[in-house]
Amino acid sequence: METPQQKNKSRLSESTSLHYLLHSGKNSKPLYYLRAVSRDILPDGFFRSRLKYELSRGRRLYDEEYVEDRVNYYCQLQEPADIGEDAPCLGDLHKKGHNSTYYYDSREIIAWFPHELRWRYLFGDIREIPPLPTIVKSRNLQPDNANAVILKLDKCRHFVYLRDKIPFSEKLDMAIFRGQVGIRENRIQFVQQFEKHPRIDAANTLAKGGLFADNPDGNRVVPRLSLYDHLKYKYIMSLEGNDVASNLKWIMSSNSLAVTPRLTCETWFMEGRLKGDVHFVEIQPDYSDLIEKMDYYTAHPAAAERIIHNANAYVDQFRDERRERYIALRVMQRYLELCNP
Repeated sequence: METPQQKNKSRLSESTSLHYLLHSGKNSKPLYYLRAVSRDILPDGFFRSRLKYELSRGRRLYDEEYVEDRVNYYCQLQEPADIGEDAPCLGDLHKKGHNSTYYYDSREIIAWFPHELRWRYLFGDIREIPPLPTIVKSRNLQPDNANAVILKLDKCRHFVYLRDKIPFSEKLDMAIFRGQVGIRENRIQFVQQFEKHPRIDAANTLAKGGLFADNPDGNRVVPRLSLYDHLKYKYIMSLEGNDVASNLKWIMSSNSLAVTPRLTCETWFMEGRLKGDVHFVEIQPDYSDLIEKMDYYTAHPAAAERIIHNANAYVDQFRDERRERYIALRVMQRYLELCNP
């Protein structure tokens, strides 16, 4: 006979493609592209003529010490830098040949600056530190990563915030993992280790090729769950993929606890400033203490609530979109000034 938890596990794993598409909880791609295309058709001269005003406005409205701290975090360059004679001009960037979200997100910032200025960029999930100063979405957490200058890219996918109406105390005392396992050893290990555990709802999904497509890595594939279905659980696994785990941000905006081993990669979210058992529940890389940590926070809800409060407060600093754009303009301004001496 199935336990209540196992019944819940089976019930919550059921999903239809229509339900997922209508209630995924993710940002609306059509709305994102509508805004991005509408902005991109404006002449760049419109933005360049307003740059001085936008920077002046930002200095009046926002805490300069806070802004400068974040600019220094994303762009650690302090001296003029050589990016090579083959570095393309800002005006050379075209949509063809690039992921469209990276194109539109970078265009939202570089359109404010003269076309003839040069830069380097690497779009996609980047871990390695480039040999020359380069604009990236993500970088490894290591001391010598100054050549990787972070900009807020692929933000429609990564910066998702949820309104969670379920208190931590009313959630299922279980952990959930849904994600593309692929060839990522950390995810393969987790699914194989906990797929049949009564308190862990762990399963592999396949986003491309349809919800029920054959999975080439041989692991069992289940339908995707909406982000809101995840919120029924007290513990949500956040396991890094090609770079960061894209779900960490929306988990930290909820009343559930993000659970992850120590982070190794970061983006505009400044994952390097997150602290284990302060902003998320930190577990061992081999997951050996996962159940122990779950037991602890279930038995100590006040400690869980403190982490949730800290996580929510950390997320709140990214919600002001105009301030975020201002910080991005300041990052790009510093990068271009130092790389175009």
